[in-house]
Amino acid sequence: MAGLYIHIPFCASRCIYCGFYSTTLMELRDRYVDALCQEMTLRQEALMQQGLPLPTLDTIYIGGGTPSQLSPQHLKKLFDHINKVFGFNKVFSNNATEVTIEMNPDDVTEEYAHALSHLPVNRVSMGAQTFDDNRLRFLNRRHNAQQVPQAVKTLREAGISNISIDLMYGFPGETLDNWQDDITKALDLGVEHLSAYCLMIEEGTVLYEKMRNGENKEMRECDEELERQMYYTLTERLKAAGFEHYEISNFALPGHRSRHNSSYWTDVPYIGLGAAAHSYDGRSRCWNVADIRQYINGIENGSPVIEQEWLDDDSRYNDRVMLSLRTCEGIDLSLLSPQDTSYLLPLAKKYLEQGLLTRSDNHLRLTRQGLFVSDMVISDLMRV
Repeated sequence: MAGLYIHIPFCASRCIYCGFYSTTLMELRDRYVDALCQEMTLRQEALMQQGLPLPTLDTIYIGGGTPSQLSPQHLKKLFDHINKVFGFNKVFSNNATEVTIEMNPDDVTEEYAHALSHLPVNRVSMGAQTFDDNRLRFLNRRHNAQQVPQAVKTLREAGISNISIDLMYGFPGETLDNWQDDITKALDLGVEHLSAYCLMIEEGTVLYEKMRNGENKEMRECDEELERQMYYTLTERLKAAGFEHYEISNFALPGHRSRHNSSYWTDVPYIGLGAAAHSYDGRSRCWNVADIRQYINGIENGSPVIEQEWLDDDSRYNDRVMLSLRTCEGIDLSLLSPQDTSYLLPLAKKYLEQGLLTRSDNHLRLTRQGLFVSDMVISDLMRV
């Protein structure tokens, strides 16, 4: 089993916090979709030449960028080619394959939602971010707060029964009461899944450049203690509402974990298609060039612009520590080699004593306190 990720880089406008590869070159959409289909065929041919079968797809995730900037006709063309190459129509009838598409709330029209109901899509992930219009304008989001509940309603009426939303906290001047209000409004939507992230000033983003150029003098990262209170408030309220906190930033009602994202954290191979998309086969990672014109030209010429790295034992150990500890299951120590276990446990000892890690059922897990400082703990347990 494997996951298929398709990167759609098109955005009508760029959010100031986003570090993912995106472009506003909408005129390239037709060529890009054709290139995605051609890349699938090239992947199929490469595996056949090696005498290897194509994997059975367990999940498909169309992310971005803003995938809802593609037309329904674009999406149909993609799904038709996925079926031609991977042959998985047989599982669509019973939703055995989780098929997610990311959407902006303002792109969710009745017509678009109706079109989705005739495609294999059975899960939608929307970037709500906040229900405060001032904060949305600060992020340079295209939608307003009123469009989020309307989008959820429209998707429900079209038959989409699995909806996830993204929230963000730690805005300049945001109070704990403001954050409480966002959580309340998110819960009122009745969605099945929620992801929440603290606003970070990351190098390479518009926000970082504005900060560096002095355009946002009042902007600073959230006070650590307030951020801690916001995170704990989030986890407590979602737990009380019946959500499972299954990964540092992800919460799901029972039976509604993101199967695709979970595959990243549990060492399941995945295929990435499109500009800047990454793939993993258990032994190596490869990624396409993060430039839409180079990507399209390379695919059209039959010579994809791609980089690859082979994973040594240290890299695989680091990946397992970094990814497994993000989840509520933690690290299954039985999956580590004796050498890795001998390396890990002495380093973990001080965090066990500090109450940031716990060990039970031969698993090493972050505690509630450990989740908030997970980056520090995880980095200290990795090989350098």
